[in-house]
Amino acid sequence: MHLGLIGLGKMGGNMRERLRTRGVTVTGYDRNPDVTDVDSVELLVDALPSPRVVWVMVPSGEPTRATVDQLAGLLSEGDVVVDGGNSRWTDDERHADALRERGVGFVDCGVSGGVWGLKNGYALMCGGDQTDVAKVQPAFDALRPEGGEGIGFVHAGPVGAGHFSKMVHNGIEYGMMQAYAEGYELLTKSELVENVTDVMDSWRTGTVVRSWLLDLMVQALREDPGLASIAGWADDSGEGRWTVEAAIDHAVPMPAIASALFARFASRQDDPPAMKAVAAMRNQFGGHAVRAGDPPTQSN
Repeated sequence: MHLGLIGLGKMGGNMRERLRTRGVTVTGYDRNPDVTDVDSVELLVDALPSPRVVWVMVPSGEPTRATVDQLAGLLSEGDVVVDGGNSRWTDDERHADALRERGVGFVDCGVSGGVWGLKNGYALMCGGDQTDVAKVQPAFDALRPEGGEGIGFVHAGPVGAGHFSKMVHNGIEYGMMQAYAEGYELLTKSELVENVTDVMDSWRTGTVVRSWLLDLMVQALREDPGLASIAGWADDSGEGRWTVEAAIDHAVPMPAIASALFARFASRQDDPPAMKAVAAMRNQFGGHAVRAGDPPTQSN
């Protein structure tokens, strides 16, 4: 198979390397001249045999939309575009419709594995027509983890199903990380537990809470005891928000994932206003002590 790959950042660059080591020919394009194989998207398309398969690994939103629109003007009937970024699943129908007018297929693919995917393989959740998926299957097989047929890969359904599945996956990830983080904080605040890292390390074998995330948490604590070099600020990629929004649309109760998302928002606040209000109310009704805040800044 000869694949075109647009976007050679952390994920895309590692994917190109894994594909090549498993027998897939890859022509890659990136705006960074130090990593690109060709100087333009047009030259990438020209380098591919027909039917052409172009995999897009650029940031979600407008960068992905612009790239798909550009490919719609360059590809021909029977070709396929794969969006492997973290696009919102609602964008997938728009992309599929725009490409369908040119007879070009579209496959959306949620990719999980991060920086470890090069060595361990990637979990792949795709959506699209079976004919289009089949054209990409050699790349899926090269990227997924080693093992029996189907390990780490699923054709989840029609266009949009791949990114919807990855969205839910990331929402679950939010909840799992938040639970580990809250447990870690409670352990550190207890005077009984003398070695928090070893306690969490002991959970990695034989317990029902063992997971790769727990492995990574313990590794981080080994490298930086107390996590002194890391600020308590956590971003969100958007998929946690989309998961909660989809839960509202489908009337699915999702308290754990919603709470984990809101905890990320709280992490970005210095002296959160909501907690100021809680402290003030506790002081008003019960005379509970409050801590003095910073003096207000003077405005001109």
